[in-house]
Amino acid sequence: MPNAMDINIKDEVAALNLGKKIKQLRTLRGFTLQAVSDLTGLSKPLLSQIENNIAAPPIATLIKISTALGVKISHFFQDHSMDHSRIAVVRKDQRYGVKKLSHHNYSSDIGYRYQSLAYPMADKQMEPFIAEIESRRDDELLYNNHVGEEFMFLLEGQLEFRTAKQSHVLNEGDAIYFDSSIPHAVRGVGEIAKILVIVFTPRS
Repeated sequence: MPNAMDINIKDEVAALNLGKKIKQLRTLRGFTLQAVSDLTGLSKPLLSQIENNIAAPPIATLIKISTALGVKISHFFQDHSMDHSRIAVVRKDQRYGVKKLSHHNYSSDIGYRYQSLAYPMADKQMEPFIAEIESRRDDELLYNNHVGEEFMFLLEGQLEFRTAKQSHVLNEGDAIYFDSSIPHAVRGVGEIAKILVIVFTPRS
């Protein structure tokens, strides 16, 4: 029986139109899939899956793609028909999110779902998210890295943060700040952990 995080990934990602927005911007920039692959280190098959709304990109992957295409990650969560001001209010029922795949044999099963908390604000240096991190085995941990710095505050549950050399278990109310260029992985301990994540990316 699927758990609370299991959903139809095609419907979820297609509704957000992440793939379409990425492909449109890539085409506008005149980049081939190979060019974006060379810039990001991501494989062409994975990029194609993302553009066709088959694979759900984790935050680190979106940052790599947005950097290669010369925009902030928030570009992919915005309604570009709106006139964006320098103040952004996102109501609880207005969050845009990306959830994990329900089958572990997919390479794009990212092990967590996340919701953007400030998508209306354009050209910002902070990207705040709410994320729910599932419990995983050691061999299922996915290590990500990207330019910038990151802050995590544990709202519910227990979270393990790992790098190649360190492991930290966070309890409710604990926080961690780190250089996100260091390959890192997170997982819930025994249950789903809910965290506030703020990603800082320098202006290009």
